[in-house]
Amino acid sequence: MKIQHTYSLVIVICLTLFNCKQPNTNPWPEQTKTTKPWTRWWWMGSAVDKPNIKSHLIAFEKAGLGGVEITPIYGVKGEEENFIDFLSPKYMDILDYTIRIADSLQIGVDMVLGTGWPYGGPQVTPEYAATQLLIEKYHVKKGATINKTIEPKDKKQHGLAKLLHVIAFDNTGNALEITDKLDNKNLLNWQVQDSDYTIYAVFSGKTRQQVKRAAPGGKGYTLDHYSTEALNEYVAPFNEALKGFDGKIRAIFNDSYEVYGTTFTPQFFDEFKTRRGYDLLPHLQQLLDTTDNEISTRIKSDYRETLSDLLLNKFDIPWTYWANSKQFKTKLQAHGSPGNLIDLYASADIPECETFGSMPYDIPGFRRELEDIREGDADPVMLKFSSSAAHIAGKPLTSSETFTWLRDHFKTALSQCKPEVEDLMLNGINHVFLHGSTYSPQRAGWPGWKFYASVNFNPNNTIWEDVPSLFSYISNCQSMLQSGQPDNETLLYWPIYDTWGKNLKNSLFFQFKIHSLDEWLHDTPFYNTCKTLMDKGINTDFISDKFIEKASVENGFIVLPGGTYKSLVVPDSEFMPLKTLKKLLKLKQAGGHIIFEGLPESVPGFNDYESQNKELADLISNNENLFETTSDLFGDLKAANINSETLVKTGLKYIRRDVNGEKIYYLVNHTSNTIDGFIPITAKNKEVIILDPLTRKVGNALVKKEENQTLVKLQIEPGKSLFLKTENKKSQKDWLYFNASAEAIPITGTWTINFQKGGPKLPDSAKINTLKSWTNLNTEAEAFSGTATYTIQFEAPEIEADNWKLNLGDVRESAKVWLNGTYVEDVWSAPFNIQLGKLKKGTNELKIQVTNLPANRIRAKELRGEEWKIFFEINMVNKDYQKFDATLWNPMPSGLLGPVTLTPLKQTIK
Repeated sequence: MKIQHTYSLVIVICLTLFNCKQPNTNPWPEQTKTTKPWTRWWWMGSAVDKPNIKSHLIAFEKAGLGGVEITPIYGVKGEEENFIDFLSPKYMDILDYTIRIADSLQIGVDMVLGTGWPYGGPQVTPEYAATQLLIEKYHVKKGATINKTIEPKDKKQHGLAKLLHVIAFDNTGNALEITDKLDNKNLLNWQVQDSDYTIYAVFSGKTRQQVKRAAPGGKGYTLDHYSTEALNEYVAPFNEALKGFDGKIRAIFNDSYEVYGTTFTPQFFDEFKTRRGYDLLPHLQQLLDTTDNEISTRIKSDYRETLSDLLLNKFDIPWTYWANSKQFKTKLQAHGSPGNLIDLYASADIPECETFGSMPYDIPGFRRELEDIREGDADPVMLKFSSSAAHIAGKPLTSSETFTWLRDHFKTALSQCKPEVEDLMLNGINHVFLHGSTYSPQRAGWPGWKFYASVNFNPNNTIWEDVPSLFSYISNCQSMLQSGQPDNETLLYWPIYDTWGKNLKNSLFFQFKIHSLDEWLHDTPFYNTCKTLMDKGINTDFISDKFIEKASVENGFIVLPGGTYKSLVVPDSEFMPLKTLKKLLKLKQAGGHIIFEGLPESVPGFNDYESQNKELADLISNNENLFETTSDLFGDLKAANINSETLVKTGLKYIRRDVNGEKIYYLVNHTSNTIDGFIPITAKNKEVIILDPLTRKVGNALVKKEENQTLVKLQIEPGKSLFLKTENKKSQKDWLYFNASAEAIPITGTWTINFQKGGPKLPDSAKINTLKSWTNLNTEAEAFSGTATYTIQFEAPEIEADNWKLNLGDVRESAKVWLNGTYVEDVWSAPFNIQLGKLKKGTNELKIQVTNLPANRIRAKELRGEEWKIFFEINMVNKDYQKFDATLWNPMPSGLLGPVTLTPLKQTIK
């Protein structure tokens, strides 16, 4: 026994030593629920039950989702008895059950702090409801008497609006407060003697906006987003309802700012005076002046900046503080806000952007039929506001609301999702949220319950058959893009005062929306500089005045809470606060590389602006050598040791991260050409691992090492992507490079089609000699949405090959491939090809399982007169927000359209 024990111990020691000597050479980071995509989960009427909750979560986990974001919304007709009021004991019980089941499946749970959007509900009293500045104006001639009850002309404001001030202005613009001349019923009886007067009655009015798409128990006024007092009252029911949930919910979400026309809060005038340094009331006439003059515009700029300050400091920051006190993170969509997007995004733990509509791509085989899309808003510069905020503030995750209205209902293919999500990840997003998934119980049948906006990712959608491949791709990418630190070396200042300092059609409430980029972003010096830098291979992070104030310089690097940067570029701007310019000077004097493309002409705002402008001019004049504007931007960047990634000359898009000094590159080919050759990266004298996020294949690249760069041998077809990771010595087997050794060979013969699953019913099997849409087979096949298997036997070509590429041609819409009974791979995105490996001599069998979109089935259902649009509120609309009517559609081509070809490949000899 002693000898056996000793022998066993020796074995254990040897194995331990052996394992210690074997480093983990798998370069893929660990997959976690955070690396996986998450989804917004619509609870219609909150008519949810535990069995269906569990089955949904199991389906989500099996498909590869990492988490859900619960959003209760309007309900389904006929389900009223199953509605659950928001925050009721029954609701909290089902929420607790959801969290427990999700936790057992390693799925995270986020929630909205309300129902629908924006924040609001039954607890919001008129006092704390969204507020607007209301002005009533009266003219009184010299010698006349005004005897009038002062009240809003809009009768809907009676009982809601509160009269704050009555200000009289004489002909020369002098202001006189006459609020004390009102009686207790707001009757103004005042005789004018010395001048004509214009009287302004200032009310704190209400927008009367209600929560949009509210769920049962969630209806009510939207909240005043400029008031901490309003926020505290709003969260009071949550303080009670969420007892015991601390840390169980991952994050609290706040959607895009859609609190319309909210120009005011009851404490606005006091806040304005504190923040801007002067009393606004004597300048009310100038604020409301509709002519485009300097003084009026300066005061409007101050007004807009004050709204921004209040939203940030009185709402968003306290909101995150509240959530964090309960061990919840916050996730914020700042776009649409009337404020500085960088600061607002950065106030949350997870900044979140969104895309809306469809973008064009040059990828051969990528379909974008105009009748099925709405034009997209995914401008890369806009996307970078959220990721920049995360990077400079040190927030590791940037999320996105993804695929909103990517195509019309029932018409989105997985292949159409891929380049859209790639553009998000290329611009710093590393935590994708689908928009979205609708809870639909088994009793609902097909197509089940649907949210009014596309896309719907749930098991009722045929694309669910192959959606794990999309989710796997996203997760592989995000595991890399969540590694290490962002590696943008250059900061770009956003001169927001150039927007606030415009007349903006006299609006006091200007929203920085993704749908109106022409109004505030496009064709500005900031935008043009950003595009120029990106086009030359230099990625940037944006910086605001507030974050410039936080910056310091150490060893020549500009240091921010989120990391260090080698330079800061200041684009040409008209307005800049004096303290910002002073801080930039201080940073430059400390050795920071501050590059000016232009110098500000003026300080923003009204208070003491003339003397400040003189100080600004003197500051520039006295430091001419430090404020010299650049004549060679890229030369100055190179002097700061910033080198362009010239790989962009090939058409490749990229983003780069740093992991302990090693670089990760995400490269995507959205061009129409295959990129095949040695591609330069600025990482010097390195070995490079290639990682394919579609297949998880890895290998060490063929490299050429030059003095200032490394050249990497790459082959990237249109529509494909790769990761590169640098290292000092090789850790993987060599990457295999293949080139075609002959022309593509068509696979011909008789195809057998067997319809496997779907509806409304399975068509009969068919045999065809020429590939075509299965909708042409018969009326049943025309109406069918689901999965069919194509099988063919073919003779192996008598050509020597190291590998064979299978090209499926036109696939509608995704496929799984088997060769001789062995599963090979999913094929779901353009280009629809894969490497098969070796063929056996003689007869081979190819089996291709193809799944189409649900469009034809819903079309057939509506042509039969079967009603399924049974939802309250907006019910169902199409991509243009018109009544949804699938009877107007033509059948969508479905199945394997081909041509299917084989191409012999020879491995490249090094």
